[in-house]
Amino acid sequence: MQASAPSQRALLIVDMQVGLFHGNPPPYEGARVLANINTLIARARAADAPVYAVRHTGPAGSPIAPDSELTKLVSGLDVDAARDGVLVKTRPNCFVGTDLAQRLADAGVNELVIVGMKTEYCVDTTCRAVFDLGLRAVLVEDAHTTVDSPGLNARDIIAHHNRTLNGPFVTLARTEDVAF
Repeated sequence: MQASAPSQRALLIVDMQVGLFHGNPPPYEGARVLANINTLIARARAADAPVYAVRHTGPAGSPIAPDSELTKLVSGLDVDAARDGVLVKTRPNCFVGTDLAQRLADAGVNELVIVGMKTEYCVDTTCRAVFDLGLRAVLVEDAHTTVDSPGLNARDIIAHHNRTLNGPFVTLARTEDVAF
């Protein structure tokens, strides 16, 4: 019987960009989430695991045009564009219209650790897409965030997505428990 290949993890940072992080209202516990993501970046680098950051952009001339300040990665995020993979997407799914799946395959990644913004949009969509690609996903429950909506507060949105994604689509973990 052949032993299964060891897990090769990568870190995926979703939409940690100026327009979302410094918006009004600000994200729930944004400073804590940013600190947790930076902890995970340092851990991934120490283990020589790939780090990918994805930015969401819109069409030219829109507030989130590819060259807009609003779509730049947030200051204080320890992503190094010379070392880490930085991708641009135009859809909630980090795989649609990007070469992320190919990059993961080329790096031998079979498990993706997911963090970032916004919980109910791009984080949720990407968690579900990872499963469809045959990869495993870990959602870091204390390293993704969103803002209050008219119907729910951000804390409840995050808790709801942690509950509904856990099991069928992801394994939940806390920052302190994630290793690469």
